Amino acid sequence: MATIFTPKLVMIDVDGTLVDSVPDLAWCVDETMKEIGLPVRGESTVRQWVGNGVIRLMERAVANDLDAAHDTALFDKGMPIFNALYADNNAKRSGLYEGVKEGLAYLKSLDLKVGCVTNKDERFTIPILTDLGIVDEFEIIVSGDTLDRKKPDPLPLLYSAEKLGVDPKQSLMLGDSKSDVKAARAAGFDIICMSYGYNHGEDINNYDPDAVIDSMIELKDLIK
Repeated sequence: MATIFTPKLVMIDVDGTLVDSVPDLAWCVDETMKEIGLPVRGESTVRQWVGNGVIRLMERAVANDLDAAHDTALFDKGMPIFNALYADNNAKRSGLYEGVKEGLAYLKSLDLKVGCVTNKDERFTIPILTDLGIVDEFEIIVSGDTLDRKKPDPLPLLYSAEKLGVDPKQSLMLGDSKSDVKAARAAGFDIICMSYGYNHGEDINNYDPDAVIDSMIELKDLIK
């Protein structure tokens, strides 16, 4: 029998959980690569690199590898190009995953607080949530540059719980990556993960979240 969760706070990740943002990110990466004289990387490759913020994404794109060292001169040249492109191409090709609106509506019907926590900078987070029509669903939005530390550090989750007056032990995170699992565990949150998200090609089940679901519609069976 599935575990039933009764949180007072649910914090939700953006990229790979609410939004498939890879189409825009990949387009911006490839346009940047052209500008700095490197081969384009392609959407399927970029999909394996997303999840730790755009700086880490660009480091990986310059290196053409998830973990290898990158050329700092090319990175320094490319980063401002990418930022300018992404500021204008933040939700042109991206969209909400199927079931997100229904899942959010269900959470809003319960007597709990709902927030958003992401490693994406605020200047990119607010526009994409606004353009996709869900920015008003959240009582708090913690972006990658809101605090001194971001996921997998627990600080963004602990900060959110404190701001909203909820005990972390009565809180749950909805995410898609090992970074989300690590942050939730360190903060004392329960953690449900999406099967479809960005986890560098690894099965999220390998990181032992409390539950894995294929659609946010399934939250109706897990959160009461």
